[in-house]
Amino acid sequence: MPEIDLPRDLTREEAQGRAAHLVVTSYQVALDVSRDEETFPSRSLIRFTSSRPGSATFVDLIAPRVLRVVLNGRELDPGQVFDGRRIGLTGLAAENELLVEADCLYMHTGEGIHRFVDPVDGARYLYSDYEPADARRVFACFDQPDLKAPFALAVTAPAGWEVVSNAPTPEPVEIAAGVSEWRFEPTPPLATYVTALVAGPFHAVRDVTTSVDGRTIPLGVFCRASLAGHLDADEVIDLARRGLAYFEPLFGMPYPFAKYDQLFVPEFNSGAMENAGAVTITEAWVFRSRVPESTVEYRAGALLHELAHMWFGDMVTMRWWDDLWLNESFATYAEIRAQAERTRWANAWTRFAGLRNARAYRADQLPTSHPVVADVPDVEAATLTFDGIAYEKGASVLRQLAAWVGQDAFDDGVRRYFRRHAWGNASLADLLADLEAASGRDLRGWSKAWLESAGITTLRAEPGVGDEGRMASLVVRQEAPSARPVLRPHRLSIGLYDLVDGSMRRTDGVESDVDGASTEVALAGRHRPDVILIDDDDTAYAKIRLDDRSLAAAFANLRAFEDPTARGLLWSIAWDMTRDAEMRARDYIALVLRDIEVERDSSVIGGLLDGVAASLRLYVAPENQDAAREVAAGSLLSLAESAVCGSDAQLQLIRAFARHASTAGQLDRVAALLDGSRGLDGLAVDADLRWELLTALAAAGRAAGDEIDAELRRDATAAGQRAAAGARAARSTPEAKREAWASVVGSDRLSNALQGSVIAGFGRVNRRLLLEPFVDPYFEAVEEIWATRTEHTARRIVIGLYPTQLASADLVARTDRLLERLADRHPGLRRLMLENRDGAERTLRAQARDRTGR
Repeated sequence: MPEIDLPRDLTREEAQGRAAHLVVTSYQVALDVSRDEETFPSRSLIRFTSSRPGSATFVDLIAPRVLRVVLNGRELDPGQVFDGRRIGLTGLAAENELLVEADCLYMHTGEGIHRFVDPVDGARYLYSDYEPADARRVFACFDQPDLKAPFALAVTAPAGWEVVSNAPTPEPVEIAAGVSEWRFEPTPPLATYVTALVAGPFHAVRDVTTSVDGRTIPLGVFCRASLAGHLDADEVIDLARRGLAYFEPLFGMPYPFAKYDQLFVPEFNSGAMENAGAVTITEAWVFRSRVPESTVEYRAGALLHELAHMWFGDMVTMRWWDDLWLNESFATYAEIRAQAERTRWANAWTRFAGLRNARAYRADQLPTSHPVVADVPDVEAATLTFDGIAYEKGASVLRQLAAWVGQDAFDDGVRRYFRRHAWGNASLADLLADLEAASGRDLRGWSKAWLESAGITTLRAEPGVGDEGRMASLVVRQEAPSARPVLRPHRLSIGLYDLVDGSMRRTDGVESDVDGASTEVALAGRHRPDVILIDDDDTAYAKIRLDDRSLAAAFANLRAFEDPTARGLLWSIAWDMTRDAEMRARDYIALVLRDIEVERDSSVIGGLLDGVAASLRLYVAPENQDAAREVAAGSLLSLAESAVCGSDAQLQLIRAFARHASTAGQLDRVAALLDGSRGLDGLAVDADLRWELLTALAAAGRAAGDEIDAELRRDATAAGQRAAAGARAARSTPEAKREAWASVVGSDRLSNALQGSVIAGFGRVNRRLLLEPFVDPYFEAVEEIWATRTEHTARRIVIGLYPTQLASADLVARTDRLLERLADRHPGLRRLMLENRDGAERTLRAQARDRTGR
């Protein structure tokens, strides 16, 4: 192996160095998954050229054993050229052929090839997940997005399995008793991270649709056999049809692949993944119990998001992870457009702006905030870039850009982009060039402000006092944090609202461009209304604050606002003020519980209840938490009992009540719901709700291990196992917390899904003292966890077990000491600890406000 320093992950500089002289012409990969063992044989034949004959490079591979390496007919000693992550190659020719044979490891972390055994029937299922750089866990490859190549896969697997990859599934050939081989045709040029293998005795539903170019596109929906009775395949296929019919003309290019499969898979780390023509989706979205409509809506958006990726990301791919937004921001923007214009969720933009953008606002106020076009020096940093900025902020910014250049010009620019870069790679500069050509506008300044600068600004309205109840002026002030002093141009609406016959109505308003620190709006001489609401159609990307008079009138009459968009913006302002310690947490909770019954939108209700939960858990001062929880649970139960029988609101409210129930009477009511002795008209206590009720009792000390074991016997499924693990970890005893801690920190045996359930249950406490013994162990273990666990696993532990609920000056100081030790190593861990620290400080500020009112 050449003597070079090998970092943990591929760096941007190394990727650029390889791309400067390498062109990959093909991959031929053979995998044998027919045996139920810990490893599987992998054979990779890579053909590639180099413009620098005689030079050296390396290929990526993570495997316990490399059996053979052959470069251009020359056998290389694996012990000399393989270091556990890379295979060093020297003496390259102009045209090269590399053969690598290895035994690769099945994973239980959701990375590489994840293996899962169904507890219902013992069936074995496999699926791949490679983003950003885990194809190297399955086959030797140049695992970076700009070395794309056709990919031909051969799979040996048990006969009778469904075997799915990027190309259409061929007819299998039996090669031994009970074993068959599937040889897939080569794909178009793909980045390694969107290649795929999904295999097992899946239940499949198949259909077809017709592309704009006349091709018949096969559609497939898959899930585990034991979930077949819950699969709503018709809706999933209908969404695919609607999405294809919308995206093909919008993007000016037919669907780029030969088929479109959607596969619900177990223990998935995220919502879904855009493997070309073979999208993998969390099977949590195969609904075995009733879920809120907001969950169904979110799933629909995610399915459309992945379909948009077939163009944004799979056909045209970013060169490096700096431009992840070219994939994720565009897919999010396209998802919401399609949902709003082609599905029953016509208010998708309103819900996005009012709820999902909160994730972007949070990320953009962290000390680790980054521009939409991020600085990603290596793969470790890329893993942490999949955040609210890459998705939600980017989509908001693209919506602003469409308004800036005009929707028709924007769409034309996107079509140009696809035509120019089909099957290749692109960057920010490429997209801007196409949008400038379509619109005739110079976008460099706009890009600097919105795409290449981090942070979020705050907009405030300042009305000048005039005569006879009129405004002498109205000025919009724009403020930026000192750490990121960039002011941005906005095109937005300003609404004037008055209380008329008991309703808060928009009586006047104006569209305005806002730029710089101060913008005077053409409303001088207009009637001074009860409420002046900036961005009342909620299309801008900025924090909004009200003047004192408007704030008092708005919150006093929140339920009186007729327009749900304006009302949703006010809810967002209230939550943002609570997080910023400008509003007492108990006042926020009281506002929600007073006015939530006016809301009918499932997503709005869910978002408000999430805000109440976060406030009770973190932002109410510790000495006020017990009383606040008791009052909130009582109000939630009353609201649930008065809600429409069988309604979405009833379901969400009763779940929230159970989570916060704390008094003996409240817990008796939870127990009565669980055992059926006192139900609620219209409420079906199904499998998932039973687990929520039981976990609430366990967290309050009213259910023990025997009751959890009995419920698991009743629900002996994968979902039941996860719920039981969470319920056991939620038990309010020191022994239960030690057991949960040891299973996550002291062992690496839990699957990713079970680990996530245990971490969530561990944090369910009504007595904060139960968590105090784990503060020291956290800081003692966190560096080793980061160094020894896989990226997804380590991140889940570092974030999930950080004791924010015990926020104190001492916790912040402990975190600072750790950050000092991390100054020159583990940049990914350092970033997460900076974010954890910010959460602790924000919690302390909010608690101080709740305690003193100031």
